[in-house]
Amino acid sequence: MMDSLTRLLASIAEIGFSAQIFSVLWATLLGIIVGMIPGLTATLGVALLTTLTFSMNPNEAILVLVCMYIGAIYGGSRSAILLNIPGTPANAATAIEGFPLARSGRAGEAMAIATTGSFLGTMVGMVALAVISPWLAEFALKFTSFEFFWLAVFGVALCGQLTSMDDVLKGWIAGFFGLLISMVGQESMHAYARFSYGDPNLAGGLSLLPVLVGAFGCAEVFSVMRQEATAPIKAKVSGVIAAAFSSLRYAVTWLRSGLIGTFMGVVPGVGEDMGAWVSYAAARRASKKPEEFGKGSVEGLLAAETGNSSAVPGALIPVLTLAIPGSAPAAVLLAAMVIHGLRPGPLIMIQQPDFFYSIVAMVFWGSVGILVLGLTLTRPLLYVLRVRREWLMAMIFTLCVVGSFAIAGRLFDVQVMIAFGLIGFLMRETGFPVAPMILGVVLGPILDANLRRSLSLTEGNLLGFVSRPISAVLACIVLVMLISGLPPVRRWFANRTKAMLSRRGSDG
Repeated sequence: MMDSLTRLLASIAEIGFSAQIFSVLWATLLGIIVGMIPGLTATLGVALLTTLTFSMNPNEAILVLVCMYIGAIYGGSRSAILLNIPGTPANAATAIEGFPLARSGRAGEAMAIATTGSFLGTMVGMVALAVISPWLAEFALKFTSFEFFWLAVFGVALCGQLTSMDDVLKGWIAGFFGLLISMVGQESMHAYARFSYGDPNLAGGLSLLPVLVGAFGCAEVFSVMRQEATAPIKAKVSGVIAAAFSSLRYAVTWLRSGLIGTFMGVVPGVGEDMGAWVSYAAARRASKKPEEFGKGSVEGLLAAETGNSSAVPGALIPVLTLAIPGSAPAAVLLAAMVIHGLRPGPLIMIQQPDFFYSIVAMVFWGSVGILVLGLTLTRPLLYVLRVRREWLMAMIFTLCVVGSFAIAGRLFDVQVMIAFGLIGFLMRETGFPVAPMILGVVLGPILDANLRRSLSLTEGNLLGFVSRPISAVLACIVLVMLISGLPPVRRWFANRTKAMLSRRGSDG
């Protein structure tokens, strides 16, 4: 325990007393700007910035990406509070309480509370990251190829179910479409080219980064092109009140929200928006003044911002220990780690323990960055909201093209990026979630390699997938999830629930 604490403090000090602190500041500031512009997401910001980190050393590259991730999730609270327009989906719950506070002349107080909540939430998640990850990595050492196969299936199925609650089949279709995409190219055992149709470019497989940049960045450009031009956004703040310390009075709220958000981040594919909504709902149930919620509740605002920010380090827990992302931005971050030669997974505490503690230190400094920048640069950052989204799209499309081409210097990667931009745009228009597709692309190689390895070990016997205890439990969970998500089953449960409630009402 003392050795772990010593390594963690050493990693924090190494970043704090080096030139990397400048990287923390500019990356966090850039993340805040990306997050506060409506339509730009943390996933898009991390994906675009990944294309600019090839010349950096691995630690510095991951540092700026982590700070971008943290800053973007926090930055969305600016426009949510001032304009009632969430900068990212994770800040939708923030707008419910933040905007009424701003309209009542308490915009400065609202932004201070949101800043403090984001800082406290990230710190709670950071502690969980430092405590849970070593234990989870040790437990994951018991996993074999059978368990990792089911874990990949579980991640894709769960992400599809949670990101498409109205029509879960669309989420599953998107997830397994991503798995199909990951199968393109030479397979690992015999180098047989699958789905290449004689094209040498397809035989080499589809690079992960052009797919990510296209599905999120280029698709966003197409979406904006389809919409009517918008006028510049103008917002005024009556005054920024130093109300940060008042948030500490709600210790139970931010501790509960921090733990809930961290848990929601750990679950693959759930992400920060679910962390915010579940934390907000829990705060409303436990509040002594529930009638204030929706009208400018300080407690509700604090819960929402604490919940979404604590989900960020929570999403890093499965990334580091299982190589399975907890959210869409975490999936891009995982891809960046692989690109820079880092190998997260169950062996990280044995092979790269220093890197693990560096990640925890990066989260710490990212949270400090949003606290300092959030409280000191509120007024200057408001001018960013006056830039037309149409002007930003030209810059974003240029970065998408340059970033995709820079990976291997192939025009084919640019074509892949544009193709997946169209696919992502069509998915948005037809109600298919993009996040399960991306998770499928990331987890596809894990599922494929472990499926083939397992079949080789059992000589084609499928009973090996359910004969081991952990594997059998995961298989049962996946089966129950798939059955419970089917529309007829969901309708049956809904009818049963209504019947029980009506029976109780008549008895009462």
